[in-house]
Amino acid sequence: MAGKRLLEQRARIERERLYSPREALELLKELDGARFDETVEAHVHLNVDPRRADQMVRGTLMLPNGTGKTRRVAVFAVGEKAREAEEAGADVIGSEELAARIQNEGFMDFDVAVATPDQMSIVGRLGPILGPRGLMPNPKSGTVTMDVGRAVEEIKRGKVEYRVDRYGIIHTVLGKKSFDVDDLLENYFALREELVRARPAAVKGRYIKSVTFTTTMGPSVKVDPSVERE
Repeated sequence: MAGKRLLEQRARIERERLYSPREALELLKELDGARFDETVEAHVHLNVDPRRADQMVRGTLMLPNGTGKTRRVAVFAVGEKAREAEEAGADVIGSEELAARIQNEGFMDFDVAVATPDQMSIVGRLGPILGPRGLMPNPKSGTVTMDVGRAVEEIKRGKVEYRVDRYGIIHTVLGKKSFDVDDLLENYFALREELVRARPAAVKGRYIKSVTFTTTMGPSVKVDPSVERE
């Protein structure tokens, strides 16, 4: 049944057309979807070679309208910093005991991990577990910091991390299908502006090669990558 629905959705999309961002989002919202509030995603193909250190595109972004998802945050901290994390709304807080739960019990009930710098000797041992899942705290993403309270608050408000994969593609969330089109658009253009800001100096020629929007269970729609604002 889901396969039939997807075929019907695809039939409404002009495969070779480049839609404006607004048109693409309006179309995705019109399509009959799943019985839950699907996530709207953007996939941005950049003209970069991630194998070269001077062409790695990675950072964080505060989406103006959030992601629509409540993200569970684990914090590795002790003492005053642990209390700071708790007050900011962290879901799981600990040090050696938290590392042991992850390593020995397979505890993974969190979406983001934050750590103070002094905890990285403990967190480092979890690299084989957290790394492949994209959960390893990193200074570049603001998840290794002494300001754990602020980090937790920003993540809860809609801060997302972006990073090109080995094919040079950024995969990120724009929000939920239930969002207004204007809110999804604002999130997309915030992402686009951030990626342009993060353009490596070594990249020549056209930077944004292609953009597609999709939903959790829906088809993809090609978007005109040249549109900077609507």
